Amino acid sequence: MSNTTVLDDYRTHLERRRWFVVGSLLALVAVAAVALATGPIAVPVADLPAILLGRADGLHARVVWEIRLPRIVAAIGAGLGLAVAGVVLQSVLRNPLASPYTLGISQAAAFGAAFAIVVLGAGTAANSGISLSNPYLTSVAAFLGSLASTGVIFGVAKLRRATPETLILTGVALAAFFTAGTTTLEYFATNVELATLVFWKFGDVSQTTWRFDALLWTVVALATLYFTRRAWDYNVLDAGDETARSLGVAVERTRLAGMLVASLVTAVVVALFGIIGFVGLVVPHIVRRLIGGDERFLVPASAVAGGVLLLAADTAARTLLSPIVLPVGVVTSFVGVPLFVYLILRGRSYW
Repeated sequence: MSNTTVLDDYRTHLERRRWFVVGSLLALVAVAAVALATGPIAVPVADLPAILLGRADGLHARVVWEIRLPRIVAAIGAGLGLAVAGVVLQSVLRNPLASPYTLGISQAAAFGAAFAIVVLGAGTAANSGISLSNPYLTSVAAFLGSLASTGVIFGVAKLRRATPETLILTGVALAAFFTAGTTTLEYFATNVELATLVFWKFGDVSQTTWRFDALLWTVVALATLYFTRRAWDYNVLDAGDETARSLGVAVERTRLAGMLVASLVTAVVVALFGIIGFVGLVVPHIVRRLIGGDERFLVPASAVAGGVLLLAADTAARTLLSPIVLPVGVVTSFVGVPLFVYLILRGRSYW
């Protein structure tokens, strides 16, 4: 094969990756338009530009700005954050089954958030769910909980015999441990706190506010920027630790930093919206199959695809059984569990 042919193939592959990102962005805009327009009160799509530009008022404008738009922004941000966290965890651990949910990081963050809500008084119980009176304290507590899980996973990953299966089994054990801790908190909670904690654990973005969205997007945007800038290091890690060291990558520091930032993103999402499972597992695998494993494209493409997936799931959750509104975490679990079982049965590694 000539050098010209190889170069042409590379350019074609590069162009396909770029078009995938562009197509994902267009899909995100389309799904967002559907989410804005659909619901108990239908909003004509033709009216959306004027409403979003502040040139219209009335009932439709209030529905869009006060109810649907904050929820859409939250769903996109949460999906984006969980997807990039899953990409990085799979890369730094070289484990195709790694994700915030399967490694027990989401459950550990949930325990920290529940502790802040029940014990530290960071949440206000209400019939419609938990309203966080102090989302910053809750996020810090969730991050500390996720750090405990991350520390164990990182320690196990450093062992020479720590296979991908070992890491997943460790994650299962950690998830069970922290779930038991959250259940203990529920046992000592009041009836109203118990009801609201159970609802919160389902994973739902309906209780979001613009303040929550600002906190979420600040963390997610900075984390995504960091992951994108370190994409070359993650590519080298995929070739093995020895190869990475020979090319000047600080393997342990890169791995630990990636896991810590992924844990922070997961903690903020869990603290604000509860456990939303399998997004960090499903999205990276779908995108990797379509455009390959180059982290320079995989990270931004997975970010956009994660936003599309979670927004579509949330739109389906609130419209399929209308007027009944399902928590989005239920929908993502229905989608994610079959794929997780498929990946285990197939046993295919991407490295």
